[in-house]
Amino acid sequence: MRRILLARHGQTSWNALGRLQGHTDIELNDVGREQARELAARLASAELTAVWASDLARARQTGEIDAAALGLAPPTVDPDLRERHYGVFEGLSRDECTAQHPEAWQDWVAQKGAPPGGETRPDAAARMARALDRIAASSGGPVLVVSHGGVMRLWLMNVLGPSVPIVANGMTFVIDRDGAGVRAELLASATATH
Repeated sequence: MRRILLARHGQTSWNALGRLQGHTDIELNDVGREQARELAARLASAELTAVWASDLARARQTGEIDAAALGLAPPTVDPDLRERHYGVFEGLSRDECTAQHPEAWQDWVAQKGAPPGGETRPDAAARMARALDRIAASSGGPVLVVSHGGVMRLWLMNVLGPSVPIVANGMTFVIDRDGAGVRAELLASATATH
C-alpha cells in the first residue's frame, strides 16, 4: 500500500481576491507561506519520504517550504499536477466572468463544458489520475503531493462521489493506494485565513 498526502497549495494574492488562477503562475503570499509552514508542522509525524509538486509557483513553493521543514529533498516537479486550465476565465473573479462571458459562465456553472480555451473536467481529472498513478508506482514510503484545489476536487469526486467540498488552501487528504484500489479521506484544513 502506498500512502499519499494530497494537499492544496497555500494562499496567493489572487486567492484572496477571488480570482481564478488556472495555469496562470502566481506566487504564494505571506498567508500562503504561513499555511505551508503549518502544513509541514501537521505532517511532521507522517514519516514522509518525499515531496512532489505541480510546476506552478504556488504549489512548488509550498512543496519547497514543506520539504525544507521536514528535512527532505526538494520536491519532484510534475506538470500533470497543475491546476485545471480555465481559459478565458483566468485572472477574472466570478462576477467578472458573469459580466464578460455570461453564456460561457452559465455553461460552466451548469457543468456543461469547459470555458473557451480551457480544459474539460474529464481531461483535468484524467491528467491528475495519471500523475497520482506515477507517484504511487514510485519507490519509497509515504509522500506529500502539493497540487491545486480545482483539479484535486475533480479527481476526488471520481473517488468519493459528488459531495467533495471546495478544497481550501492547505486542505489535505490522505490517499491510500493498494493496487487498483483507492481510499481517500480528509486529513486537515489550514488554520490560517484562506
